[in-house]
Amino acid sequence: MIFAVWIPLLMPLLAVPAACRLAESLPPRAAAWLLTGCAVALAGCTTAALGLLLTAGALRLPPVAALGHLSLPQMGGDPVVSVPAAGVAAGLLGATAFAVVRRARRHHTELRTARLATDAHPTSGDLCVLPHAAPDAYALPGRPGRVVVTAGMLRALPPDEREALFAHERAHLAGRHHLFLLTAALAAVCHPLLRSLRAPLAYALERWADETAASRVGDRRVTARAIGRAALAARPAATAAHRPGTVLAATAGPVPRRVAALLAPERPAAPPPRTAVHGHSRRLIAAAALLACLGLSAASALDAATDLHETVEVAQGGGSLRFASAHVFGCPAVGVPAVSPAAGQVRCALPRPSFDFPAVAPAAGVRCAGRCPLRGAVGVR
Repeated sequence: MIFAVWIPLLMPLLAVPAACRLAESLPPRAAAWLLTGCAVALAGCTTAALGLLLTAGALRLPPVAALGHLSLPQMGGDPVVSVPAAGVAAGLLGATAFAVVRRARRHHTELRTARLATDAHPTSGDLCVLPHAAPDAYALPGRPGRVVVTAGMLRALPPDEREALFAHERAHLAGRHHLFLLTAALAAVCHPLLRSLRAPLAYALERWADETAASRVGDRRVTARAIGRAALAARPAATAAHRPGTVLAATAGPVPRRVAALLAPERPAAPPPRTAVHGHSRRLIAAAALLACLGLSAASALDAATDLHETVEVAQGGGSLRFASAHVFGCPAVGVPAVSPAAGQVRCALPRPSFDFPAVAPAAGVRCAGRCPLRGAVGVR
């Protein structure tokens, strides 16, 4: 556990760049799911590692050990290191929990405030028009979801581009894209390095909505013009007063890249064989690196948890030895509680014996009735 528990805390240094590189070569929908899944997995492993550090240090405190009937000499490790590490882990977990709750409540409050603001204006289906001169449009999630657009944005776009803009915002609502961003934001609270996933995730979500809108409108050029014209018309300083910070808008993100992607041919000409092989190899390397990072992080957290569990099992058995008599024989366990159910027999009382170590007394025919799970020690008969 000493080394394994630290791996999940350091793995985002490698996993985040690999995920961003791989997402660039994937379709928008797959990239969004990949980035969100990586954020959740890395945040979960980070939280588990901090929890293990906290638990390992707390169990070495005498009051906690007494509550769990643990023998401190059997716990192993250096309390000079583990106890302060547990204090730091406790502080980080507490701060993380507070930040997660605060971030989730702020998200809910902003959406509720925006919802109340739109309720004061008439709607037509899922479309709500705000009487603001500043051009703006965004998807407001809820039940039901709404496409919010200002009068200034309607004046800035011709009818066909309006339909493309509405289709873009409806794609955000249908895909519940705000939940992707919220999940990534909460994961970033658990580990600061995960903040680097937000920008590529937002871009992937916008590209996902762009492609959906182009498919519904049936004209990629109209969709590209709508996004470009809306971005040019929008003024961020003027829209900040009434747009929630947690919603997705067609004018967000790197608009030139999005427009260029829409104007690019759907089926580009095949690259030269050497270039195609080169690109495929890079994708495979990025995917293998990311999979290795996630697997190692999860395996390390699991290994640390298993090691801590075995240590606790040993320490729980160290304080209550009960034997029929008191002569040493070759039992391969130290401090394992035992009972004597009958004359001439010693039975191991450990709840889950797992290793094959039958212990036979050199005399008197006294034999262990169970199989001890530990190595390299002595018992009594």
